[in-house]
This record gives sequence, C-alpha cells and structure tokens, in this order.
Amino acid sequence: MRQDHLITATQLSRADIETVLDQAAEIAADPQAWAESHFGSVLALCFFEPSTRTKMSFDTAMKRLGGTTTDMGTVESSSVKKGESLADTVRVIEGYADAIVLRHPSEGSAQMASEFVDVPVINAGDGAGQHPSQTLLDLYTIRENAGLDDLSIGIMGDLKYGRTVHSLADALTNFDIRQHFISPESLRLPRNVRYDLHEAGAQVREHTELDGVLPELDVLYVTRIQRERFPDESEYRKIAGEYQIDADLLSEAKENLTVMHPLPRVDEIAPDVDKTTHAKYFEQAHNGLPVRMALLDSLLGGDDK
Repeated sequence: MRQDHLITATQLSRADIETVLDQAAEIAADPQAWAESHFGSVLALCFFEPSTRTKMSFDTAMKRLGGTTTDMGTVESSSVKKGESLADTVRVIEGYADAIVLRHPSEGSAQMASEFVDVPVINAGDGAGQHPSQTLLDLYTIRENAGLDDLSIGIMGDLKYGRTVHSLADALTNFDIRQHFISPESLRLPRNVRYDLHEAGAQVREHTELDGVLPELDVLYVTRIQRERFPDESEYRKIAGEYQIDADLLSEAKENLTVMHPLPRVDEIAPDVDKTTHAKYFEQAHNGLPVRMALLDSLLGGDDK
C-alpha cells in the first residue's frame, strides 16, 4: 500500500485492495509462515468506544505476526477522564508503539490523530464516518463467495449512521458492481456519501423495500439500526425492527446469495438464517484475522514472502 495511515476507504485503489486481499489469502492458507514476521513490533489499541471483533482481531493479528499489543483500556480508566486531548493521547502513545489502532466516537478523529504522529494510524471506526479495515475483510468475504466484478450488492439497514456502509460503498466503486441501498427514508445514505458515489461513477439505486430487489442480488449486506447513534430515543423506536430478514424471505433470493453482516446483530437477521447456505457473517468475522494480519504487515513494512 502507498499510504502511511489507513483512515478512509477512499484512499484505497483497486490495486491496493487486491494486494491486501491476495496476501490475506496467503496468510489464511499458511499462517505459520508469518509467525515471526514482526517479532518485537508493538501495536497500540486505543478504543474510546466498545468493540469485540475489531479489537480482538487486531490484538490476535499482531500476536500471530510475532508482535505484541498494548491496550489503552477504557476511557474511564485512562487520562482522557482527566481531560487529556486526543492529540496529546496519541502523541504519548506513539512513544510506546509502532502503530496505533484508533476507535473514537467523533467523525474525523482518526484523520486528526494521524496528523500528530509519525507511526501508522489505522481508523477502527470514527463515529458515523469510516471503518476501512472492516471494508477490507468485507471485500475479502465477497471475493471468496461471489467474486468482485459484475455483481449486484444490496446494502440494507442504517445507511445514515453506518460507518461500515460508508466505507464499503466507497471501496466498491473500484469494481464493476451495482449497489442497491435499502433503508427507511430517515436512514438514507448521507448526501455527501451519495455525491461521492455519483462522482466516482458508481451504479447506485436507492429503495425503501427489499422485496422488489432481492431476487437480483448476489450479496445482501445487512446492518443493524444503531441505537447509540440516534440523538432521539423516540426516533429509534419508530424504526427499530422495521427491516428484518428470515429464512422464509430468502426463499425468494438467488440460490447462491451471500448474506453478510458486520455484527453485532440484534433482530435484523433471524436465527433461522444461520442454518442456511446464505449465511456468511460468522465467516466474515473470522476473515478479520488474516485480513488484518495482511494490513498490519503492509503498514509496518513487511518483507515479501
């Protein structure tokens, strides 16, 4: 990759993406070959919001590469509680680590942090902004199951606040893909995201219902309605549970439809979908390990194998 930091999916060219995904496939096939490739390297985990998959997979990825991690811990137990600025926090942590993974509730926080340090910063989610490492594992999962060209992909749920959606939509413009966005009117893609997609020449259609478009989809990417992003609880209650899929609904889909979800899910995918051949969301989560190993190797200056 050409960048020192990974802040948004818009940084990534098709060549960048394919390089990381190809290396992830090599790692998945023979993880032991990479076991000591970054012995002595330290990755700082700075999570200002809760995380399970992202934090644990980055932690495991660094250790599988032979390195170690250092964890800032919770906001409540850190100097942030004393009023320390994000800029000061990352400048201090830069002295302890070779790279920083940052999750923060404020959009633009990762970009700002990257301007204060010389070690690579990986954006692990900045509010409703971007989540580019999630996008790379999403693309890996899509490629493994359906390829990455001449596809129809439906993205359904919280498109307004969903940072995984914004990153994925940006990255998909590198490929021959028709993007269908399914959401209630109040959770449509933000105007700036729609503008960027149109400027990139993306094939974009927006829908309020899944039924009409489901039969033509090759991939259905489902997201939860994010309660924590709503400024008004009553607005969340109006929409919660409105967009759900179950095994019966998927009987109308293509036989080889791939159903994905960045997780965690609440009730937007019924448990009976788990038993179908469509369900790929746990595989998707597991793919975070080889993909993030490949990403870390690239940003830390790994040698070609």
